[in-house]
Amino acid sequence: MARVSFQPTSSARFASTLAKQWGPTLGIWGVGAGTAALFLLSVTPVVKKGLLVNVPLLGNYYEDKTPASDKPF
Repeated sequence: MARVSFQPTSSARFASTLAKQWGPTLGIWGVGAGTAALFLLSVTPVVKKGLLVNVPLLGNYYEDKTPASDKPF
């Protein structure tokens, strides 16, 4: 019967191994979640004025070009 032997490893090596295995996966999920949140919140004025208008290539698309006379509030 085989014996199980315990080989201690340092916590730094364990952390680096864990980061190498899970880093790309968590990065892809993070980008996906951030994109979904930005897409869902793009209709709110706070996100639109504070973030999306300041993006260099997309700013013109999200600018509010409605005249003041056509705004109800």
